[in-house]
Amino acid sequence: MTKEKQIMDADWVEFHPTPKKPDFILPDGTVDAHCHVFGPAAEFPYSPLRKYTPCDAGKDQLFALRNHLGITRNVIVQASCHGRNNDALLDALTAAGDLARGIAVVGPEVTDDELAIMHKAGVRGVRFNFVKRLVDATPKQVFLDITERIAKLGWHIVVYFEAADLEELIPFLEQLPTTVVVDHMGRPDVSKPLDHPDFQRFISLLANNPNIWTKVTCPERLTVQGPPYTDVIPFARTLVDIFPDRVLWGTDWPHPNMKSHMPDDGHLVDVIPLIATTADRQQALLVDNPMRLYWA
Repeated sequence: MTKEKQIMDADWVEFHPTPKKPDFILPDGTVDAHCHVFGPAAEFPYSPLRKYTPCDAGKDQLFALRNHLGITRNVIVQASCHGRNNDALLDALTAAGDLARGIAVVGPEVTDDELAIMHKAGVRGVRFNFVKRLVDATPKQVFLDITERIAKLGWHIVVYFEAADLEELIPFLEQLPTTVVVDHMGRPDVSKPLDHPDFQRFISLLANNPNIWTKVTCPERLTVQGPPYTDVIPFARTLVDIFPDRVLWGTDWPHPNMKSHMPDDGHLVDVIPLIATTADRQQALLVDNPMRLYWA
């Protein structure tokens, strides 16, 4: 791969260079349960099969943001631009020690020894990506075979899909024997009302399957109106209120593949009390739930 092909896509917005200090004071032990590391490409090249090329956003920048925002721990999620090469993720986990856990992307070729190395580094789950514009389709049986193997390690599954694809995915999701965490509330169309069948289908999925959790993340990605994301807040608040012990929060830093605007991560922290409106809800969302899932 040539150096030229590692340059960030021209229509991609780079992460905010100087996020504000949040007005909302995070509780001690807060976990950013969804963030990424990208490269740096000179050390950890991006996959030749990637659908986009991000800016470099390595572990040192992530940890600096963690400290600036008042976050204690991170859950670092392997992003599709690195494909199945988890080296950048494992490097960040090793550097962070007990202050980070990881979600890897693996294929059927992964060996048990490789899984054991990942576990020792802090990986606690794998991600299955069903967003068609980001990854190529994979047969469901491949995912089921991987699930059987990682379940022996006590890992869970993170799934990423868009709301329009949920109905077709429900039978597969209900087959998974481990805890399942849905990224970004299943990407609801927030231009539709809360009582729309699409969002109610997602609520029913969680209500009928106590092993399914959700991340109430990415207002900047889901919004139609833009900041301050008032169109997304009711959806996140509804999920926090109904499923207070199965919700997670994260920054999604460095906000991959954003093209309309780049959020201020300090402002994203200030959205938290609007979706988790009591101290008990905030403690569960930010500390108790992620600690139970990733550090127990």
